[in-house]
Amino acid sequence: MTVLAIYNQKGGVGKTAAAVNLAYQAAIEGYKTLLWDLDPQGAAGFYFQTASTVKNEAKKLLTNELDLTQAIQESGYENLDLIASDISARNADVILSDLKQGKRRLKAALTPFKNEYDVVVLDCPPGLSILHDHIFAAADYVLMPNIPSTLSMRSYEAVREHFRENNIDEAKIRGFFSMVDHRKNMHHEILNEHHRDKTFFKNYIPYLSDVEKMGIQLAPVATYANSSYAAQCFRDLWKEIKKSTGL
Repeated sequence: MTVLAIYNQKGGVGKTAAAVNLAYQAAIEGYKTLLWDLDPQGAAGFYFQTASTVKNEAKKLLTNELDLTQAIQESGYENLDLIASDISARNADVILSDLKQGKRRLKAALTPFKNEYDVVVLDCPPGLSILHDHIFAAADYVLMPNIPSTLSMRSYEAVREHFRENNIDEAKIRGFFSMVDHRKNMHHEILNEHHRDKTFFKNYIPYLSDVEKMGIQLAPVATYANSSYAAQCFRDLWKEIKKSTGL
């Protein structure tokens, strides 16, 4: 089982779109996949027209009041299961700070599923907190979507610094660009700079209307625009991720 956390300190960089589409790509290629939405906004569940079935489910999962198996739902797509989120996830930091499991709560929760799932995708909320340290401990790889802009890249470097300062394996981090606007010279300059030094995946996700339509279609891009450039970009990125992570 390989755990992939889709994470960035900043919001609005395309994390959930990446989590949903990469999980879908894994599933259609035959990987038994679990997508766990950890963001209180619950956007990943929304895209799959799925919601938590138990009141305060996200909180109860973190406190062991609810077993993970009780929260797993079918997504409607073969090989792809989902754990939805709800607003109670906003209290994750307080809950986790009271637990006596170090930073291993999420890792411990996923361990029983190591023979059931090939890939687990964590859709992470923005920020850098106790919850995120639990995420970093659970993840085999932290996939960071970044808009090629100055502020987004500062956030990326801040996360790398956090890993170094807290003795977290920096090799877990894999960056890729998202919401790339080809009309902006800065986007091209930053892409070229980071592709030259090979710190980011070569493939990226452009800023395209077909990705934005996920909110209308409530589905991964390839299900309603399979021949589109956006769908191909997610396929190409997934292929590169597989090679990089040994999947």
